[in-house]
Amino acid sequence: MAEPSEHREPSLSEQSLTGATEARGLEALISRAARAGKGPAPVERWNPDFCGDLDMEIKADGTWFYLGTPIGRMPLVQLFSSVLRKDADGKTYLVTPVERVGIRVVDAPFVAVEMNVSGSGDDQVITFRTNVGDVVAAGPGHPLRFVDEDETGGLKPYVLVRGRLEALVARPVMYELVEHGEEIDIGRKAMFAVRSGGEIYPIMPAEKLKRLSA
Repeated sequence: MAEPSEHREPSLSEQSLTGATEARGLEALISRAARAGKGPAPVERWNPDFCGDLDMEIKADGTWFYLGTPIGRMPLVQLFSSVLRKDADGKTYLVTPVERVGIRVVDAPFVAVEMNVSGSGDDQVITFRTNVGDVVAAGPGHPLRFVDEDETGGLKPYVLVRGRLEALVARPVMYELVEHGEEIDIGRKAMFAVRSGGEIYPIMPAEKLKRLSA
């Protein structure tokens, strides 16, 4: 009588992100690569081969879709976000030690949904919380930038979270952010700007703000 074969779970190198057709399968793969619950994986240190694109997309509002269906489980979204990396080619990838697969990002991969301000003047610090639970204080290493939205004439602030990955500041949070702006001379030009972490981040020329407020 033949001995029953011993069950062995495939190693990470024997599995494939592109081969996983269910979110559950992806979760299992990434949890082993990311060491779930221990923060973002060290994706910047990994240099795996590119293995194609995955049918995964992050919408402008921060909602993740897989195979055209929204991923409703926040722990799963947080898990996927822990192995995200944006490379110099401008594309965003899910990265494990043995595989790099491309995903689509409509705007930014994260959304800043809450902010807190402490201190004042040069000691002011603006801290953001993202939709996937990252907490970052704007300042050295986490700069703010402001982009004019040509379609609406509005403004889109972004804060760098890690690597090249940014969070779009949600509109209600943006209104709160600009309340802490002030007119500051930058390079002999009056700018409406915000301070955080000892840095100054220009929003727009003070002249432009006056025109918009008129």
